[in-house]
Amino acid sequence: MFRSCFLIVMLLAFFLAATSPRPPFAAASSPLAALSVETGIDVLEAENFAPLRGMRVGIITNQTGVDSRGRRTIDVLARAPGVKLVAIFSPEHGIAGRIDADVPNSADPATHLPIFSLYGETRRPTPEMLRNLDALVYDIQDAGVRFYTFITTMGYSLEAAAQNHIAFFVLDRPDPLGGEIIEGPMLDPARTSFTAYFPLPIRYAMTPGELARMFNAVNRLHANLHVIALKNWRRSEFYASTGLPFIPPSPNLRTMNEDFLYPGLEILQAGGVSVGRGTGTPFEILGAPWIRGGELAAELDRRHIPGVRFSPARFTPDADLYQGQSCEGVSVSLTSPADFRSMRMGLEIAAALHRLYPDSFHLDKTILLLGSQSTVDQLERGVPVSEILAGWAPALAQFRVLRAKYLLYN
Repeated sequence: MFRSCFLIVMLLAFFLAATSPRPPFAAASSPLAALSVETGIDVLEAENFAPLRGMRVGIITNQTGVDSRGRRTIDVLARAPGVKLVAIFSPEHGIAGRIDADVPNSADPATHLPIFSLYGETRRPTPEMLRNLDALVYDIQDAGVRFYTFITTMGYSLEAAAQNHIAFFVLDRPDPLGGEIIEGPMLDPARTSFTAYFPLPIRYAMTPGELARMFNAVNRLHANLHVIALKNWRRSEFYASTGLPFIPPSPNLRTMNEDFLYPGLEILQAGGVSVGRGTGTPFEILGAPWIRGGELAAELDRRHIPGVRFSPARFTPDADLYQGQSCEGVSVSLTSPADFRSMRMGLEIAAALHRLYPDSFHLDKTILLLGSQSTVDQLERGVPVSEILAGWAPALAQFRVLRAKYLLYN
């Protein structure tokens, strides 16, 4: 009797699990699903800091640089046996990730060490900043997007380490958008900048450690580079499957949903569209005073963009573009990250805005972050988005071949 009841209960539980709806970021089932990912700082701790023993180090980090117990990497290294933490370096948005402007130099209240800003008067570590250092250590959670400036800060710092003959360590972290899906046009070679350090597609599916290996080799930096690799991470995993907490990397990127939507929406702001900065849901809403929300939502529905849903919206930003002005537009709801392609969505929205509001939406200015003149030209001519995406394929195939040389994880 007991065995029969147990069997019925187990079958019922299996049925409910199989038929219950899964949230967009439900953890994927895999042999490693029950194992939390260990980031580079956790691995370094497990090694008792052996790679850094006897070194005077500077740490490039922010609020995302924490270990599995929530301790700042700054504090962990400050107490590490045999390691002398000498200086701290902060990227865009500052050491706490709260500043949406140039970041001044400061001091860390806990360690009393200087914090040198790499998003202020200088964006590269100077020889004076690196004096008396044996190594730079980089520990920042990336957003997985070409124009997110943390990878430029890493690239510039890697260059500085090579030029000043000090070692460079990357405490690796996952690509939050997963390690497989690559999207977007390749950057035009002449358009490298602080928001475009290296010729990459917009979504590149690489960890900071893998990127550093590629930057070092392709740019022939000859840096003394060391990557403290992740443990238990699979390329197919989105961030929710890692067991790691999501720490907002910047003031306007507050959730994983927003990180997925960010690359496709952010390219539009330069064209004169609010992407929700100054609202409670940045990158989950889009609009302008000259948009009619119902009209735009209907146009986007007609385009059948997988993994996302649009609905008319009205909002008034309290900061940034159109501050204090009533805007109409659409709210953007991510329904399936696995099916969603942010750059397809971004181009479809750009094409819709260009068709509906050609005198108000400045399509040509999207080149700022899109980084591909041919893509902008095709949008202006009305080439279907499906054809534009297909045209990216040869260059992305070449990128995959290059990228494969520097991957660390399966």
